[in-house]
Amino acid sequence: MVGCIAHAARIGLMTALVVPAAVPAHYPFPQINPPAQPVGLQNLTPEERGDLALAHQQYIAAIEAYREAPQNSAEVWNKLGVAWHHLFALEEARKDYQHALHLRPNYPQALNNLGTIYYAKKEYRKAEKYYRRALRLDPEASIYSNLGVAYFAQDHVEKGVAAFRAAFAMDPHVFDANAPQLVTEALPARDRAQQDFCLARLFSQAHDYKDAIAFLRRALDEGFDNRKQLFDDQMLASLRATPEFAELMQEQKQPPKLH
Repeated sequence: MVGCIAHAARIGLMTALVVPAAVPAHYPFPQINPPAQPVGLQNLTPEERGDLALAHQQYIAAIEAYREAPQNSAEVWNKLGVAWHHLFALEEARKDYQHALHLRPNYPQALNNLGTIYYAKKEYRKAEKYYRRALRLDPEASIYSNLGVAYFAQDHVEKGVAAFRAAFAMDPHVFDANAPQLVTEALPARDRAQQDFCLARLFSQAHDYKDAIAFLRRALDEGFDNRKQLFDDQMLASLRATPEFAELMQEQKQPPKLH
């Protein structure tokens, strides 16, 4: 199996898009006086208002609304964690995910989300533990992709590829660039190139040549230069027979344009 080294780039959240970053635990977020509720919102519960604010990326408003909701709900505490996660407040998010798990220990979304916290902290063994627990309860494609990245971060290449295969089999769109549960951190281009080459192989094997070419192009742009692997890999055999592959190879021969 090819050693597709996944970059520490794709961090999944079951509920929403999250861009983890290091932020002080008690970041001084501004206190915002909520505006008068439109007539259409007056009949919504606090949790429903929070959901609406979260969907519109109004994270402070979402937090304020969720705080008015019943505090014995694991779902509310998980959503609070997601809102804090969006605001890069990892420690606040971690506390809320753990509170959700205190209320419901077998809550797969909170387990997955807590795994993303530990992954962002580079505590990959802990992240793996929470992803595996979540998968035992709810085998979701995005959690398999998270587990794969955690494996790759620990240089467990074969396990990482197997997890990626499981994710792809469940949902071929889980690795899409605009997939809501995936984000990209700033990491070395060569590491990204290795993962994108791995994904190109998976899409090629599934005869999804459009996405295979897209990931292969990204891998090449990011510095993938193992031509022997490119032309000998059996999972790419059918892709190499397409006009799109020939066109991509021709593109690589063109000198870069000067601006």
